[in-house]
Amino acid sequence: MLLYTDENFPLRTVEELRLLGHDVLTALEDGKANLSIPDEDVLSRAIELGRAVLTYNRKHFKRLHQQQPEHTGIIVCTEDPDRMGQAKRIAEKIDEEKDLKGKLIKVYRPSKS
Repeated sequence: MLLYTDENFPLRTVEELRLLGHDVLTALEDGKANLSIPDEDVLSRAIELGRAVLTYNRKHFKRLHQQQPEHTGIIVCTEDPDRMGQAKRIAEKIDEEKDLKGKLIKVYRPSKS
C-alpha cells in the first residue's frame, strides 16, 4: 500500500511498515516537515501522490474525511509505544480493506486487561 505520514508519525512504525511490504513516504522525506503545514495540505499532498494518509491527528483528519470524502484514504491511529505491534495492526487493517479510497480507517492501541 502507498502511504504518506504526517510529520508527527513515528519513524520506527514507518520502518516496521516498510518491512511488512508497504511503500511509506514521510513528510520529512517529502521535504514537508517542520513547516507547520496545515492538515488540509497534508491530505492534498497525499491525494496528489496517490497515497493514504497515516496520522495520529484523529480529530482533524476525521473532520477532513467528512469534508473531503473523495480522498485516497485516511488511517488514524492512537499513540502506541509498541511500534512493531502498531505496524502489524495497521497492516492488518489495510489488508482487510484492500482499497482505501474514500475510507477512514481507525487503528487503536489495544486496551490493557
